[in-house]
Amino acid sequence: MTRRRFAAASGITALAARNVQGANDRIGIGILGCGQRNLLGQVLEFQGRANAQVRAVCDIWHQHREAAAERVRQAGSASVAALHDYDDLLARGDIDAVVIGTPDHQHCAQLIAAVRAGKDAYVEKPLAMDLKELRRAHDAVKASGRVVQMGTQVRSFPTSVAARAFVQAGGLGDIFKIEQARNSFKPYWYRYAERAIDRGDTDWKRFLMHRRSRPWDPQQHAGWFGYRDFSQGPHSNLGVHFFDLVHFVTGSGPPSRAVTMAGSYRWNRDGFDVPDSVETTLEYPDQGFLVRYSSTFGVRGNSFLKFFGTRGEMDATRWGDPFGISGATVEDEDRVRDGQAIAEVESTPHMLNFLECVRSREEPHAPIEAGYNHSVAAILADESMVRGCRVEYDPQKRRIRPG
Repeated sequence: MTRRRFAAASGITALAARNVQGANDRIGIGILGCGQRNLLGQVLEFQGRANAQVRAVCDIWHQHREAAAERVRQAGSASVAALHDYDDLLARGDIDAVVIGTPDHQHCAQLIAAVRAGKDAYVEKPLAMDLKELRRAHDAVKASGRVVQMGTQVRSFPTSVAARAFVQAGGLGDIFKIEQARNSFKPYWYRYAERAIDRGDTDWKRFLMHRRSRPWDPQQHAGWFGYRDFSQGPHSNLGVHFFDLVHFVTGSGPPSRAVTMAGSYRWNRDGFDVPDSVETTLEYPDQGFLVRYSSTFGVRGNSFLKFFGTRGEMDATRWGDPFGISGATVEDEDRVRDGQAIAEVESTPHMLNFLECVRSREEPHAPIEAGYNHSVAAILADESMVRGCRVEYDPQKRRIRPG
């Protein structure tokens, strides 16, 4: 353990006692990763309601770091630390929780370091890129007793919570198929890669972290979403929101088997190596349904998300709008009635839920198990693509094998 991590760990008992007591002390928040995901903005939006305060921001890209610090100051904090090294962030005794919004390949290492330093954590999705790091992160969180929220915020939308109640009460009957097609013209990684960055703006070695060393490459740094060393592709990035929604609404665990085919057919240029078209099918035999995820870059149309059950179908294409239900395509007598709608419910916003749970010590909407399950789905899909065959997940051994 480094000196800084020992210093952070020595404060665990006091911090935990203060949070469990639910005292009026203000919760100290540190932001790790200050890019375009706007996690800082969400914390600033809710910090007053949660009696929390952003006390430090940390990013290796100095323009992002300084812009985030200025944003915190404009929100009313006279003093905010702007840090380069996340060890320095975790060593601070005035930080109770960290919000991790860094590139995908860094999530597990930083989450493990955070909980071992006695910090609660909000972690962007996907949690992990391979099963080895996933097991390590899951086990570290479970051993720590810290509050951890996954960044799969769709499950906190009132529409998602209402759909979960409807489905689990039998509103769609038995679910047998769930599908999403999520298409766009230009891959999202191009938008990130267009950001200007010079060698002196950042810390290339710290960006690579445990990935193999290589010469400075501004496109890999700014457009890391387009490189499989740092993010595996649409199925492990966009698809994770869908996989998590499936698990949340149905109450299922991770899938058992997967078949994936993918490649670059439209945007196979400019040095990126993630696929621009993906077709993956996941099997949930214990639950009795199949899940299909598809992404195609090159066309904007034909995007949808639907749940199919024995009583009808549920359209969840627009997450922010009430999900529509219909029995018109089912011939059984017990089909969804004409004009029937899902009852509305209220739900606490995802980031606010995390901040409230840091104080109450209750389980948040997307605990570590949610991150484990969505990561198994994405990793299983990716392993099938890489191996060129159907693969199977063994939940007892927590291993993947040809299936």
